[in-house]
Amino acid sequence: MSKKILLFLCKGFEAYEATVFTDVFGWNNYYGCGGIDVVTAGFREDIKACWNFTVRPEILYDDLDLDDYDALAIPGGFEEEGFYKDAFDERFIQLIQAFHLQNKIIASVCVGAIPIGKAGILKDVSATTYDLFDNHRRSQLEGLGAKVENAPLVFEKNIITSTGPSSAIDVAFKLLELMTSERNMITVKHYMRF
Repeated sequence: MSKKILLFLCKGFEAYEATVFTDVFGWNNYYGCGGIDVVTAGFREDIKACWNFTVRPEILYDDLDLDDYDALAIPGGFEEEGFYKDAFDERFIQLIQAFHLQNKIIASVCVGAIPIGKAGILKDVSATTYDLFDNHRRSQLEGLGAKVENAPLVFEKNIITSTGPSSAIDVAFKLLELMTSERNMITVKHYMRF
């Protein structure tokens, strides 16, 4: 039986932080144990990422059936590009809460941790987020109840958080490990030349 990851793309998302998931799980389907699909979703038919890059998601929010998905992946993005307009949308907050209530894995990169905190599920949970610009985002995450850690990747209670683009690939590999096995993850890393 195949599994699915919902890769939710907010307006102004960081393209690299999204594509690590499609790449790692694509390689898994060729050289790993396979059986895991990544499905892109969003609120609109065309989603403009940062750096003038536009993506057409495979499914729109209104057509989602959350029971079809085993994990949620959230790339970060830029406030100046409208990221928080979608990331703080009540529909997205409820989607995060629904995954959490079903004890499904939630994997975020960079400021993708902020809407998870906004959803109220990081209270007293170790987490991290983007750490430059006077630690503004870390302070924001702490204000949402998280125990902010000084680490590139933090995993607790089925939630993965990380510090930025450089840690994105590690988030995707951690998600692969959690959904399959450490051995399979190492195999995929080998074929991807990591």
